[in-house]
Amino acid sequence: ERGAEAVRVGAQDYLFRDELDARLLGRAVRYAVERKRADIAQRKLTESRIRAQENARLERGLLPTPLLDGSPLRFAARYRPGRSRALLGGDFYDTVRTPDGTVHAMIGDVCGHGPDEAALGVELRIAWRALTFAGLCGDELLSTLQQVLEHERADEEIFATLCTVDISPDGRRAGLCLAGHPSPLIASPGRPATLLPYENSGPALGLLPKARWPRMQVELGASWSLMLYTDGLIEGRIGQGNQRLGQEGMVELIRRRRADGLGGEELLEAAMNEVRDLNGGDLTDDVAVLLLDR
Repeated sequence: ERGAEAVRVGAQDYLFRDELDARLLGRAVRYAVERKRADIAQRKLTESRIRAQENARLERGLLPTPLLDGSPLRFAARYRPGRSRALLGGDFYDTVRTPDGTVHAMIGDVCGHGPDEAALGVELRIAWRALTFAGLCGDELLSTLQQVLEHERADEEIFATLCTVDISPDGRRAGLCLAGHPSPLIASPGRPATLLPYENSGPALGLLPKARWPRMQVELGASWSLMLYTDGLIEGRIGQGNQRLGQEGMVELIRRRRADGLGGEELLEAAMNEVRDLNGGDLTDDVAVLLLDR
């Protein structure tokens, strides 16, 4: 019986009939078992790597590609999910130009972390793009997005914050809607970075069934930089204590970096790296930042 079991698990490679005894048979069985374990471990490792590569390709494919053909605006974005080894988190953003020349941008944050939140964020982004091209804007668009969230969320306690901006074809004015989301930052030549007004913001999507989101008109000027971000950028800690960076700290950080001559991709990369360093390491929350320049 021992010989048959040894042959079954692969010990035949080690058996010599003329020299077979209990000691050699036991050693052959041990070798065969270890080889089998190694083969199984290698196969599982290979399968795990293939799944990881497939997931990475999928998540990269779910990140947005801005549709700004024909627009003079410059676009830059950075995204860092809070989940370990993930490419996609609960934050989401997008930018498109509609046929009338208006540039629409949005950024949002689904509460929580994980694949379910990431999937809901992607659904909201895709819905926003479709509704924007269908001509919806402001309160009508956000009300429809709330219906999408209520239908797709796994739990009634899940909500999402959102900031939408629609920039006029001449680039000098914009409409702003805030759904429980931090206000964008604007900077222009000769003027320090500052937050756009946000007194009339509405609640996050999914909190109040009949909520309304007023659209505020904002004057941008001839030349400007507009930065949209999620709260992961401002909730990082400063040093070893419990103090957070906050919006004021973020504004000062951007002012300093702009004074150093940074802009576009370099500005976003430097800002996110500094926030991470101030936090003493990687941030636990997802972070998305979007920058439009004119």
